[in-house]
Formats: sequence, structure tokens, C-alpha cells
Amino acid sequence: MFSALSLTLPLPFLPLAQGDIDYEVDRRSDPRLLDQVLADPGTQVMLVRSGRLAVPRGQGALAVTESRRMRLAMLPGRYVLDELRRHPEAIAIYLGAYVADEPVTHAVALDVTAVGGVPDMTSVVPDSAHEGADDAFDDAVVHSVPSRPVSLLQRTVEGLDWVDLRDFAPHASARQAGQATTAAALSLWHSRQRRCPICGAPVTPALSGWAQRCTNRDDGERVLFPRVEPAVITSIVDHRDRLLLQHNAAWKDDRLYSVSAGFVEAGENLEHACRREAGEETGVRIGRVRYLGSQPWPFPASLMMAFKAEAESTDIRVDGEETVNARWMTRGEYTAELLAGRMIAPGRATIARYMVEEWYGHDLPR
Repeated sequence: MFSALSLTLPLPFLPLAQGDIDYEVDRRSDPRLLDQVLADPGTQVMLVRSGRLAVPRGQGALAVTESRRMRLAMLPGRYVLDELRRHPEAIAIYLGAYVADEPVTHAVALDVTAVGGVPDMTSVVPDSAHEGADDAFDDAVVHSVPSRPVSLLQRTVEGLDWVDLRDFAPHASARQAGQATTAAALSLWHSRQRRCPICGAPVTPALSGWAQRCTNRDDGERVLFPRVEPAVITSIVDHRDRLLLQHNAAWKDDRLYSVSAGFVEAGENLEHACRREAGEETGVRIGRVRYLGSQPWPFPASLMMAFKAEAESTDIRVDGEETVNARWMTRGEYTAELLAGRMIAPGRATIARYMVEEWYGHDLPR
């Protein structure tokens, strides 16, 4: 019998898993690192705020186009070094170095979420209930114009467009997509974890922006690191090479169909999570699974690990709560649904889209 996994290869490209940067982890603890790097004439600094990225004015509108390129707005390192003295609430993050460049260049992100006089895009810590494994397949672009800028940095912030990583990455170079993914992940973490989760004391940035330090001396001033939430996402095919597509209750657009996904439970391995999620959501039993690839999904802190699986049963029994509909689709049926507008595919920054395209055999119709 033909095995749908026999010709399966790892996904060759994922939009949030790009870049050729050397993190230079061993340098992060050097308290002089950021000053030294920002003083380098070749250092350019990107801006991030509440996980959103600064692009030149007018480029935010390009997110809705298919082929236009976007780029990060960059500031000279020396400019940022001067502004950090005026705005200690800003968080400088050393992203790493491009050691293959001649001369070596460095990448830095400046998180301006807490800069005084520039309103945050979120007045409260956001709820993460709908920002997880299978609730994050749509795209959104957000523009925000702060009021009454005071400093040079605040005026710079006002003059830029701010876009979501999901909208930026499909239009960006590999290098800038990699920088943006890391910066957005760390920015969201810093904006949401404002106190030590153990003792409740305020925290300060540490290790060149990659960690936080608890300010409670009586509790050891522990170092805190960003959390990462493992999630599995599985494309399921049957013995006829049909793909199982499902619509979840959390998705606003009734036409959006994607593949099975969910968070890994404590003490659970990845393969078991794939089988459990498929069973819970659709009632379909799956057998063999094959790894396809992974990419970060910082909304707020997921790591999506993709698998392709063979179905051992084809009867669909959706749970009616999380998953409200599921269908087996041939390539011809899926093409017809997309062209008629009765279905839409996952967003261009998602790993789900590339999993569907792996089964489909080529790029999906736009």
C-alpha cells in the first residue's frame, strides 16, 4: 500500500526561521557590550514596541500586497547610545553579529514599549488565550501614532509605521526577518513579565536584553529567562492522500481551514501530543508521524514543531467546542474551494501554510 509519508521531506523554507546571525551568547554577560557595539559606526538599530516592528512611514500599507518588499527602519548606533542615557526605560537587546560580513557587523534592537511620553499599544498586559498553537493563523497590521513627542527618540517613534511580525516577515529579507522574529519575541516577553514570577519584586533587564534580574536582594536577585511553549502542528493524510482540514471556533473568519495543532502537555512527548490533539479535535486516529521542521511563533511564546502523519481512521467526530468542522480534501476539491472563496488558507507567515503547500505540491493560489 502507498505510504503518504514515503516521499515526505523536511520543509525547505519557513518565514520565521531565517537568518545567519551568530548570537554570541558568551558576550551577553559583559556589561560593556552594548555600549561598545552601539559606538561602532557600522551598527544599525531596529525599533520594536509591544512586539511590533518599526518600518519607514508608508511601508505599513504594503503588508496587504503580495510581492512588495518591506524593510525595518534603522537608526545609527551612536544615536541610540545617546538616547538611552535620556530614556533608561528603553531596553537595548543585543541580537548578535554577522561574522561573515567584512567588516563584522552587529545587530541591536531597541524596545521602546516603556519609553515615557510614548503610549504603549496595550494599556494592560494582554490575555494570551487566543494567541496559541491553533489560534494564530490570521494576519493583522497595526498602525499607532503616539501623541506629544518630546525627545528625539519619541519624535522618531512618531514618524514610523508599526507592523505585526506576521505581516512583515513574508515581505522581508531573510536577515531582517530573523532579526524581527527575535526582537518581537523578547519585546513581548519584557512587556508581559514585569515582576518576578517567584516573589513579585520588580525586574530589570539583564544579559544584554536576553534575560531579567529580580531586584529582591533577600531572594537572591535571581536571573529569569524567557519561557518557550512547545506546540505541535500536524498535517494528516489518509490512504488516498487526502488532507484533513479543520475550522476552529476561535477563528473569526468561517472560511479559514488549517491543520491540527495544540500545546504539548507536561510530561508528554511530541508524537503523543500529535496523536492526542488529532483525536481530541477530530476523532481521527493517526499512526506514523514524520518531522517536517519548526519555527518560533512569538504570539506570545510558542515554538511550533511540524509533523506529517498517516491516518489510521477516517471517521470525523469534531468536539464541537474547539473544532467546529473538519473535512477530508483532495487537491482538486481544495483548489475549487480556494478559487471560489469558500475557503482561505493559513497566513503567509505561518508554518501551517507551508505544510499545506507541501501536500499540495506547489504554492497555493493567492
